[in-house]
Amino acid sequence: MASTCNFKRELNKVLFEGDSFYREVILNRPTKLNSLDYEVISQMLKNFRDFETDSKVKFVILKANGRAFSAGGDVVSIVGSMMTGHWCFGARFYKKQFNLDYLLATYKKPLLPLIDGIVMGGGAGLCMNGKFRIVTEKAVFAMPEASIGLFPDVGASHFLSRLPGHFGEFLGLTGGRLNGAEMLACGLATHFLFSKDLPLLENTLKTSDMATICQVVNKFTQKPNLKQDTIYQTQRLETINKCFSKDTIEEILLALENEAKNNPEIWITEAINSMKAASHTSLKITLRSIKEGRLQNLKQCLVREYTICCNVLRATVSYDFYEGSRALLFDKDKKPKWEPSKLELVSKEMVNRCFNGIDDDDWKCLQIPDRSVSSGDVLKPKL
Repeated sequence: MASTCNFKRELNKVLFEGDSFYREVILNRPTKLNSLDYEVISQMLKNFRDFETDSKVKFVILKANGRAFSAGGDVVSIVGSMMTGHWCFGARFYKKQFNLDYLLATYKKPLLPLIDGIVMGGGAGLCMNGKFRIVTEKAVFAMPEASIGLFPDVGASHFLSRLPGHFGEFLGLTGGRLNGAEMLACGLATHFLFSKDLPLLENTLKTSDMATICQVVNKFTQKPNLKQDTIYQTQRLETINKCFSKDTIEEILLALENEAKNNPEIWITEAINSMKAASHTSLKITLRSIKEGRLQNLKQCLVREYTICCNVLRATVSYDFYEGSRALLFDKDKKPKWEPSKLELVSKEMVNRCFNGIDDDDWKCLQIPDRSVSSGDVLKPKL
């Protein structure tokens, strides 16, 4: 039988444009929602490092082609590499990605992400820990990792735990979606612009000097109105804080179910259904990760998240990541069979093992270079 292998390489996955005064990094996989594979991460890491040390480059714009900023890591390619090789292939990807995320979070020049579409998972890691987080009415944020047997990583235990009350636990455990106005209201975004104004903003920035970058961005900033059915309103936030402040997933679900008896709002039912459909192991890892993140800096969060990632990839206590990927991304039957199959079967000892280092000669704890960023190195956006 003739071979059906296709060795054609996907070209121009990320574009680097601009001139000596500024640079533009443009994610360019629109048909794949600008998902991040090893090549994209590698190219971005190299070029962002080069731009930072180039004295002629004054600022960098990060944006994307298509309807997504980035829907996250390219899980299909990550799982494919591990299935044909070894789990450490996936670990190499996350090691490089987390180093990129930390570089961008501590960038010593103004870095302006223009989030004009879907931003999820690894895509959020590129921008949510930075000083500028510019969104439009087309922005859609979510961290849905638990639905495929993962957990919110890329520094999510840091930026989710910094949201008001226990809104971060709500987002991480339910995969709840926010629009641009809601992102601004809760603090995930620093600026809101209309999508139609982005080209003019870019053109104005390209002719501005360093001292006026904040002024230029603020000039285009709008104050969007939250929709009446927004999840981010006082009464719903009170319910979220009451339920998601609990110590265990079982207690959170019980609190939500009690609320649902007296409060038939759709969002409560959706939160319950989403959590019950997710990996039980992932839910327990997610809750503990966000709680620990509240007491750690970004670097500590990334180091810990990398250890958890490696345990998930290695299937230390569960194959849920592979099963979730099969059900949602490969076979697409949307019927994952989680193991353990019940919340109560996921013990504290199992969760603890995912937070501990791996006893393998080829494995090392994540090493992130120290990056001292003084208050004068990065322009502070006006909130």
